[in-house]
Amino acid sequence: MKANFIDANPALADVADRLHKPAEFELVVTRQADITPAEIPAVAGDADILIIDHTSLPTAIARQCKALKHVVFLGTGARSYMNPEELAEIGIAVHIIRGYGDTAVAECAFALMWTAAKGFALMDRAMRAGKWLRTSGIQLTGKTIGLVGFGGIAAEMARLCNGAGMRVLAWNRSPKSCPGVEFVSLDRLLQESHVISMHLLLNDETRGFISRDKIARMRPGVILVNTARGALVDETAMIEALVSGQIGHAALDVFDIEPLPEDHPLARIENVTLSAHSAFRTPEASDNLIEASLVHCRRIYGLNSPG
Repeated sequence: MKANFIDANPALADVADRLHKPAEFELVVTRQADITPAEIPAVAGDADILIIDHTSLPTAIARQCKALKHVVFLGTGARSYMNPEELAEIGIAVHIIRGYGDTAVAECAFALMWTAAKGFALMDRAMRAGKWLRTSGIQLTGKTIGLVGFGGIAAEMARLCNGAGMRVLAWNRSPKSCPGVEFVSLDRLLQESHVISMHLLLNDETRGFISRDKIARMRPGVILVNTARGALVDETAMIEALVSGQIGHAALDVFDIEPLPEDHPLARIENVTLSAHSAFRTPEASDNLIEASLVHCRRIYGLNSPG
């Protein structure tokens, strides 16, 4: 019984060391946040469980990890880093973690929305460059927000927006209900929302979900917030819409390519607020995340979680 957290950044490594109980099972915390896929077999050694935060695990590499039977991915977006179906075919089960940072991510989306509405990022950049730039903001009280996808994060976002006096619409692929939220067709959400916030999981069906056609059906000048996955949005179409003004502002925590390249067009467009995929990074969410990964390990090993 040996688990290996193969790509632990300093903060998550410290949390893992604090929460793990050595008497339960062996856990190796590899403090190497920049590990490459080619290095994984040597680092994994004889571990039968790999805990992975952000490193790609190609199926060909996983085949070289002879003892590997389980992967615990720290989040819900495992498909961005590995192919769970292919791994299952070679006897490796992939486990994901939901709900650990619902409040943290929703608070980030809420903050990005307000930053976009008030122009804070643009004013901040200008003032640091010695310019006294004053923007005209948007009053969000009474405005409509549309939540695309409705899971735990969207429910928290709805709670925050209801508290701010906003009208909350939502669309979900399966029927849902929630107090204070009106579930509507996607077309109606796109047409009526002053703010659209993305809360879908990324898979083959949702990749590029916000297409050029859907952007054209949005209210002109809409604020687009994305704290889910960059690939949910057609990036080229979004950039064109930002330049034309069809999208008034994009507030983004996630991108097609991460880290965002220095010369990326989004870094040069003024009506964009950028955040470095940090929505989930709070001490509370980190504790929840690592504890959930340890619960997965205990379950795999047939151990009872401590009461």
